[in-house]
Amino acid sequence: MGDMTATSARRVLLAAPRGYCAGVDRAVIAVEKALEQYGAPIYVRKEIVHNKYVVQTLEKKGAIFVDETEEVPEGSIVIFSAHGVAPVVHEEAAERKLATIDATCPLVTKVHKEAVRFAKEDYDILLIGHEGHEEVIGTSGEAPEHITLVDGPGDVENVRVRDESKVVWLSQTTLSVDETMETVDALKERFPELISPPSDDICYATQNRQIAIKQVAAESDLVIVVGSKNSSNSVRLVEVALGAGAKAGHLVDYASEIDEAWLEGVTTVGVTSGASVPDVLVEGVLEWLAERGFGDVEVVQPMQESLTFSLPKELRRDLRAEAAAAADRPEAPAAAGRQEGSRR
Repeated sequence: MGDMTATSARRVLLAAPRGYCAGVDRAVIAVEKALEQYGAPIYVRKEIVHNKYVVQTLEKKGAIFVDETEEVPEGSIVIFSAHGVAPVVHEEAAERKLATIDATCPLVTKVHKEAVRFAKEDYDILLIGHEGHEEVIGTSGEAPEHITLVDGPGDVENVRVRDESKVVWLSQTTLSVDETMETVDALKERFPELISPPSDDICYATQNRQIAIKQVAAESDLVIVVGSKNSSNSVRLVEVALGAGAKAGHLVDYASEIDEAWLEGVTTVGVTSGASVPDVLVEGVLEWLAERGFGDVEVVQPMQESLTFSLPKELRRDLRAEAAAAADRPEAPAAAGRQEGSRR
């Protein structure tokens, strides 16, 4: 009996952790600080993080997003996105005399270093990831002749290696943990001597958001994941939710993209957001749901997160220098004046 009243009440289960991870937070702040420090425009190669709203917000502040290094005028400042770049991109930037700020997430850099190390030891590296994703392009570029991309369990049968006793797997940081382990198991069946990376490549934030949404999904009629279509970790959250028992799951950038028809017959809505999503977008979704009778919000938090990363070293150096100079002189709002002058 008690059950009936509990389930007929409309409620929202809000997953935590959700939203910004340490690498995204660092990358977004790097662009904001660079704009304050050097004035607009600041060029960013690729989307700084895979989120429409974040990119548009930074564009309004004077960031210019480009696809290729050659689009950045010689001598300008360019920021590399959180997803990392291949060594050739650093070379292109040097040729164009660009000042670079590398906002690659440190957890992606870790995978790059593993790729370099295993390539030096002449291993065949099986990189589990999604073809065409910026992170995969960057990691592969560290050792193209040693790296083979494995795009999910179905791709395992196509893999060819030179020496079955010298094979290692690495992965993109934003994959489904379960599917990746399925891929690894299939690879181990084919290559019994396959070795694993020294520590898991799928990052803490990806794993934690998946654990949280699994818990939520098991009780949800509908799961709404806030995130952009090109965000790997956000797309995975929908897949994980469906795999964990959610009756339906959708990815939206904004509350306005939710279809009221999704709410038919629904009493429990699970909500989470990808690692590049600011919480203001989630608040918008919660407001939208509250207006439709889903005002009762319960937070489901299997774990806490406390990791933070310091800003890219190039930026820290200049911010330190400025702070030191400011200590030596009376207040002069010179930078503000320069910024106004360079507005396009």
